[in-house]
Amino acid sequence: MINLKEVSLRRGAKVLLDRVSVTINPGESVGLVGRNGAGKSTLFALLLGQLHEDSGEFTMPAQWRIAQVEQHMPETSESATDFVLAGDTRLMSLREELTRAETDGDGMAIAHAHSDLADAGEHDAVPRAQSLILGLGFKPHELDNPVDSFSGGWRMRLQLARALMSPSDLLLLDEPTNHLDLDALVWLEAWLKRYQGTLVVISHDREFLDAVTKVTLHIENQKLTRYGSNYSGFETLRAQQIALQSATFAKQQEKIAHLQKFIDRFKAKASKAKQAQSRVKALERMEKIAPVLADAEFTFEFKEPANLPNPMLAISDASFGYGEDAVILRDVNGTVLAGQRIGILGANGQGKSTFVKTIARTMPPLAGTVTEGKGLAIGYFAQQELDVLRPQDTPLEHLTRLARELGPALGQSAREQDLRNWLGQFLFTGDMVQQAVGSMSGGEKARLVLCMLVWQRPNLLLLDEPTNHLDLATREALAVALNEFEGTVMLVSHDRALLRSVCDEFWLVGRGAVKPFDGDLDDYQQYLLEEAKRIRDEAAPPKPTPAPTVAPVVKKGGRSKSTVRRELDQAEALMHKLEGEKSSLETSLSSTVDAGKIAEAGKRLQSVTEELHKVEERWLELTHELDNIG
Repeated sequence: MINLKEVSLRRGAKVLLDRVSVTINPGESVGLVGRNGAGKSTLFALLLGQLHEDSGEFTMPAQWRIAQVEQHMPETSESATDFVLAGDTRLMSLREELTRAETDGDGMAIAHAHSDLADAGEHDAVPRAQSLILGLGFKPHELDNPVDSFSGGWRMRLQLARALMSPSDLLLLDEPTNHLDLDALVWLEAWLKRYQGTLVVISHDREFLDAVTKVTLHIENQKLTRYGSNYSGFETLRAQQIALQSATFAKQQEKIAHLQKFIDRFKAKASKAKQAQSRVKALERMEKIAPVLADAEFTFEFKEPANLPNPMLAISDASFGYGEDAVILRDVNGTVLAGQRIGILGANGQGKSTFVKTIARTMPPLAGTVTEGKGLAIGYFAQQELDVLRPQDTPLEHLTRLARELGPALGQSAREQDLRNWLGQFLFTGDMVQQAVGSMSGGEKARLVLCMLVWQRPNLLLLDEPTNHLDLATREALAVALNEFEGTVMLVSHDRALLRSVCDEFWLVGRGAVKPFDGDLDDYQQYLLEEAKRIRDEAAPPKPTPAPTVAPVVKKGGRSKSTVRRELDQAEALMHKLEGEKSSLETSLSSTVDAGKIAEAGKRLQSVTEELHKVEERWLELTHELDNIG
C-alpha cells in the first residue's frame, strides 16, 4: 500500500502539504482533486520519486511498477504502433536479450528468451498496442504512420496509449482527458474500469472521475482529506460540511438564493423530452451542492444581449468542408432559434469543428446558404483559441486591443480602469494584468479568453471544447453563467456534466450529415460504442481460414446444433492436446541442460502458445454460436 504519515511537502518556500496522513490500498482507484496550485502535481512527484518529503514518512512497495503519461511532445519518425509498443519496457528488454542470444549463438539463452517472451505476451503484443491506438480515436490506416506526422494533440494521445501499454502496479494519470473527444473518453473509461492495479488520477471532468474512481483525495488549505466515494459523493459530503460553517453562512445564502432562482426558472421551462429531463437532473445536482458553488472563488455572468434576433440563423441545403475535394458535411438544413441550448455531438473526425467554424464565419459554406438574423452577434470559443493569444502581450493589452477594435460598435468603455475592473472579475488582479500571457497556465489563458468573450456581449455563443484547460470550479462557474445567459448556446464538449446541465437538445454530426439526435447523453454513449464497432468491423482485414482441425463458424442458417456441438468438441480436444504439449515443453525447459534441445523447445513453446491462443478464440466463437442456436 501507499502510506503517508505526517508528511509535509514544499515547493520552494511555499508549503503545499502540512503534516498530512493518508493511506491508498492496493487496487484502489483514486481521484486527486483540489484547486490549481494546491499541490496535486507535487504529490504525483512524490509518488514518482522525483521529490522527497520534507518531513514525515512516505512508503510504498519498492517492487511496484509505475506507469505515467510523459508530458513532453514525442518527436520521432517511428510508427505509431512501434511507439506505443515500446511502452512495454519489459517486452522491449526481452526482445533485446533474444537478439543478443541469437547473435552469440547461445542456445540456452535463446530458449530462455523465447520462454520469457511468451510469458510477457509477445504473441499478441502488436494487436494489444493497436487496440489502444484505435480505442483512442485513430483510424486503422494511421497505425503505421510516423509519430511526427500527427498534430500535438494526437501525439499526446499516443503518449497516453504508451502509458496504458506499460505493465504497471500503479498508474498515475494527470488530466488524461484533455486531448480526447467524447468517443475516446468513453473508451478510456471502459479500459480503466478493467485496470487491475492501483490508479491515481487528476482530472477536472467530474463524470470521468465518477466513472473510474471510488476514492477521492481532496487537497485544500495544505491538508489532504480522504473520502471513501467517487467525486459526486465527495461533493455532497463537502457541501454538508461547508453548510455547517457559520462564518460564511450569510454570503452563501445570498449566492444560494441566486442559484435557486435560475434553477427554478429552467426546471419550470423543461419539457418532458428525454434531453430536457437530463438537464433537470443536472440542475437538481446544482441545487444539492449549492454551498460548494457558493464557496467557489470564481463566478461570472454574461451581460444581457443588446438584442435577440429570432431566428438566430437558418441553414439551407448547405455543404461544409475545405474545398470541393474535401466536403465533410452535405445537405445541412436547420434553424437556430433565440434561447435554444444545443449540444453538438459526433464521433472524432466527423466534422463537429468544421460545422462550428462555418457557423462562426471563419470558413465559408461550400454550397447552400447560412442566413443570419439581423443583429446576430457571435461569441466564438475555438479549440485553438489559446494558441492565438499573443504570448508576449499582457491581459490588459489583449482587452485594450479588443476594446479599441469593437468597443465603439458595442457601446463598451475602453477606459483603462474599466478594463482593469473587468479583468478583476476573472481573477486578473494587481500585477497579473501586466503579466505576459505566455508565462500563464493553460487555465489562466482559458479564463482570459472567456473574459474577452463575455466582454463582447454576444447573443449566440459557439463553444468548441471550452473546458479543456478549466479546473472543476471554473467549469461549474461556466455552467452557471451559461444557464443564466439569455441568448443561444451551441456547445461542443467532452465534458458530459457541462452538456447535461446546459443543453436541452442535441444535434448529431456524423456520416456526412447534421441531424437532430433523439436521445440523451446515455443514449449517445451507446451510439458511440456501436459506431466504433461498426468502423472497426469495416476496417478489419478478412479473417484467415482456420486450421482444418476446427471448422470455421458459419453464422448463416442451415447449421444444426449437433454440427456446431461436434466442432466445439473438436476444438476442446485440440485445446487439451496443445495445453498438454505446452506443459510438457515448460517442464522440459526447466529440466534439460542440452543447449540445442532448449533452443528447439523454446521455439516450439512459442509456436504452441500462439496456436493455443487461436484455438481458444475459435472455441469462444463456437460457444457463442451454440448459445444463439439455443
